[in-house]
Amino acid sequence: MPEQSDGVIAGTGMGGGMDLAASEAETLEKVPGGPLGTGPAGKPRSLWSDAWHDLRRNPVFLVSSLVILFLVVISLWPSLITSGSPLQCELAKSQQGSQPGAPFGYDGQGCNVYTRTVYGARTSVTVGVCATLGVTILGSVLGGLAGYYGGVWDSVLSRITDVFFAIPVVLGGLVLLSVVTSNTVWPVIGFMVLLGWPQISRIARGSVITSKQNDYVQAARALGASDSRILLRHIAPNAVAPVIVVATIALGTYISLEATLSYLGVGLKPPSVSWGIDISAASPYIRNAPHALLWPSGALAITVLAFIMLGDAVRDALDPKLR
Repeated sequence: MPEQSDGVIAGTGMGGGMDLAASEAETLEKVPGGPLGTGPAGKPRSLWSDAWHDLRRNPVFLVSSLVILFLVVISLWPSLITSGSPLQCELAKSQQGSQPGAPFGYDGQGCNVYTRTVYGARTSVTVGVCATLGVTILGSVLGGLAGYYGGVWDSVLSRITDVFFAIPVVLGGLVLLSVVTSNTVWPVIGFMVLLGWPQISRIARGSVITSKQNDYVQAARALGASDSRILLRHIAPNAVAPVIVVATIALGTYISLEATLSYLGVGLKPPSVSWGIDISAASPYIRNAPHALLWPSGALAITVLAFIMLGDAVRDALDPKLR
């Protein structure tokens, strides 16, 4: 057995590998604060700190984050950039173009398209964030428990997810939401959570199955740690990264789905303000007043694209294979 230097504990992966590690460290790209993958003191960074280090230098992440931050701000305080009411309409101004006080013109009912586009961001962000939180929590809990315990629980959940995957989303929305009389966002959010959790559940299940086979989990179990402690302290922090990536991308999808359902007349309904409602109302006037269709459609496209770009940037930062 090779002689070990003082202070080196056998089985830690140090000792004979010290020279090799030192030579490899010299070839790493230098960045502020130390070699790539290390902190200011030369200590290895965790997955999350390393991901944040990469995200701050990713222009796609920065641009998408600024767009999303702007959307969140105007969703909370729309009066910062508009002083009008989205429900105040003058039929005499129907289909008129851009003019002072209405840079986006007026729609078929004489409503200010700019004001309605700004206030429509509140609905889209609310639906997207709440639906994503609900889907992530429900799917992660069910999928994580199925992946950890396996057996009958895993088999039953797998068959249930297969059933939900077989339901067309838009058709399911037409059927389920057509009987709802509430004019709030909560039925739409509930529908998205009902049909969206199986995707997150499968991602969480596979990630937990992979994580629970690691040596540190086996060591914790051998030391007598409870299942709840193993799940929360050892498995969850290492299995949550794929869930975050999928949830971030799905957020943009839920915003698009809300607009689609509202366009079809089964999502939000007037007098609610939604980009889907405005797109549906402007469609018959596309020849005479294309601006009424262009602006809410453009706002919807930019919002969905921003969240998809953010999800792609987070995926690249959290995936070790891409480093």
